Amino acid sequence: MQRLSPLDAMFLHQDHPETPRHVASLAILAPGDRPLDYDRLIQVINDRIDLVPRYRQVPRRIPGGVGMPVWVDDEHFDLSLHVRRSALPRPGGRDALHDLVGRLIARRLDHERPLWELYLIEGLQGGELALLFKSHQALVDGSHTVDLAQVLLEETQRDRTIPHEEWTPRSAPGTLELLTGSVRSQLSHPAELLWSGEYQWSRVVSHLPGLGPDATSHGPLTATPSRHRRFTSVSAPLTAFRRVRDEHGGTVNDVILAAIAGGLRGWMLTRAEPVTAKTSFRAMVPMSVTRDGLAEGGHPTSLGPLVRGLMLNLPVGESNAVVRLHQVSYALKGHRETGSAVAANKLANLPGFATSTFHAVGARVATDEANRPYHLVITNVPGPQDPVYMAGQQLREIFPAIPLTGHRAVSVGVTSYDGRVFFGIVTDRESVPDADVLGQCILEALEELTETIGPRRARAPRGRKRPT
Repeated sequence: MQRLSPLDAMFLHQDHPETPRHVASLAILAPGDRPLDYDRLIQVINDRIDLVPRYRQVPRRIPGGVGMPVWVDDEHFDLSLHVRRSALPRPGGRDALHDLVGRLIARRLDHERPLWELYLIEGLQGGELALLFKSHQALVDGSHTVDLAQVLLEETQRDRTIPHEEWTPRSAPGTLELLTGSVRSQLSHPAELLWSGEYQWSRVVSHLPGLGPDATSHGPLTATPSRHRRFTSVSAPLTAFRRVRDEHGGTVNDVILAAIAGGLRGWMLTRAEPVTAKTSFRAMVPMSVTRDGLAEGGHPTSLGPLVRGLMLNLPVGESNAVVRLHQVSYALKGHRETGSAVAANKLANLPGFATSTFHAVGARVATDEANRPYHLVITNVPGPQDPVYMAGQQLREIFPAIPLTGHRAVSVGVTSYDGRVFFGIVTDRESVPDADVLGQCILEALEELTETIGPRRARAPRGRKRPT
């Protein structure tokens, strides 16, 4: 039996209807010669789930809390309970898709079953299909378990032949076995006793009044969480970000973050929120670092690099788009100069399409550091610039959906893939119902930057906003 880490156990403890602890990815698949149907999807997952055995396991708590919970096989595992089918009403526009995704990501996963779900969404305009992946933060750590979306993806349209063995669950341990196993483990590994104490103490602290991470936070990005979510997606050409980078320096990541800062500024103005020259929001930006960065604190992954949380003050109050970009670039310059930063092209060339796993690890880092004062999470993971396939269908778009933590009302996930940059925005439905406005404002902030390019200040093509 493998025991959960204190962090994974805490994710389970913090999983409430108002703050579900799962990371989601919305994949849009192009129509193919052989349309993907529910039966074929079940078959593909059944052939590959052996690669991620934890997707057939459930966490089991130790009676009396005398040790860390353990992973045990689900004796009643039924793939059809996890792979579900849904459809949009006609005409199947992005508005309807966003509304459905917002409702699905708001639903907490069932802790009595393996902690994941996958929805096949049909009825999109143009014959497209959508897959919505939901994986609990305790499930995907990037080391023992990667995201299911990564397991399903291929570099070619033809599926690999993967050896498949008939699975037989191991019998669930009884109460006495759980207790004695926990005691033996703690005697053999005294560190586990400390972990258990740390876990129990953190559970107590999390319930003490006035000690929450957002007890003193105020502003439009802070709210008491509801049980409902909004989701929206927008995208823009990667060339637009590269042209801004080539003109003003820095990196594509700098331009993306500057566009988000400008988008927040424009969004606040549409809401008549006060914006002054000193207005800023602190963002938790998980960044990939080399193994040398482990000494500075980081979450290792089986994919090579580590992911470490970086705090960035977004200069929302700065009215000049170029100055805003330079401020972001300067703030991130120190991270690049440490020599531990991982270049985007190296991440994109890792085996497999690892963006969903890296988003999951980034969300783990942000949640692990939720007691630090920050307003929102921004994860940005570069992907391959050549098409990839899922169950024989070409992946057309991919949008991350990062969970909200504490009293934070907005999160932004960003992925670059096949010549475009995709933004997935999650908000609390009650406090930030206008997520679509924020998405449009991010695109307008990018356009503002592209208009500064070159002596002609040529107008770049407007970033395409996917119909909502």
